[in-house]
Amino acid sequence: MEKVLEIKGITKKYKNGRGIWDINLDINKGDIFGFLGPNGAGKTTAMKIMTGMMKPDTGDVKIFEHSVIEQFEKAMKKVGCIIETAESYGYLSAYENLKLHSRFYKDIGEERIDEVLEFTGILKYKKEKVKNFSLGMKQRIGIAAAILSKPELVILDEPLNGLDVEGMIEMRKLIKHLSDTEKTTFFISSHLIHDVELTCNRIGIVYNGKLVSVDYTKNILMNYPSLENYFVSEVDKNGNV
Repeated sequence: MEKVLEIKGITKKYKNGRGIWDINLDINKGDIFGFLGPNGAGKTTAMKIMTGMMKPDTGDVKIFEHSVIEQFEKAMKKVGCIIETAESYGYLSAYENLKLHSRFYKDIGEERIDEVLEFTGILKYKKEKVKNFSLGMKQRIGIAAAILSKPELVILDEPLNGLDVEGMIEMRKLIKHLSDTEKTTFFISSHLIHDVELTCNRIGIVYNGKLVSVDYTKNILMNYPSLENYFVSEVDKNGNV
């Protein structure tokens, strides 16, 4: 299997004693990987290190065999991401926000912008100013921006935040569609167990800053009635819920 993302022993300790410790993980081409854990478990810290927004105390991350620390531009060339919140300019329209993003890439025209607006369900609102959008709508624009350049790896931190049930279903369909049709690899963090179960083919559980288990969803569901049961069991082994 072709490795898209290699996380090698990353550790980051904060002054308050929290952080992440010695996380090792390989993500293969075509994976929809769910990085599952409660709020404060260390998911965002790990993802900031993965995308070069923060340096680890020790360890390294390689994306397409390029070190994020040593070769940042090469590592991130085929990556789209949202970390923490999907930022956009409220005084611009949905279309104008994506037009601005398109300047960072080669050969992205109006057709591709409309295509990602259609994918994320906001094409009909393309001329409306983003300041009038709900949190869920702003999240959709962030995801549209993340997939604009047809990246081979998409890293999403809590992508379902603020979405209603219909939006969550559409987002799951979009992720699976891009995985199937464009062979896009996804790394998705979430605390929403049910959605991870329905979306991801592999799952890693983060608890108290440590990666406590990694397995294929189908293996988990052969042995447990649901991902929630598995999660509780794993957390029980590594501390108390």
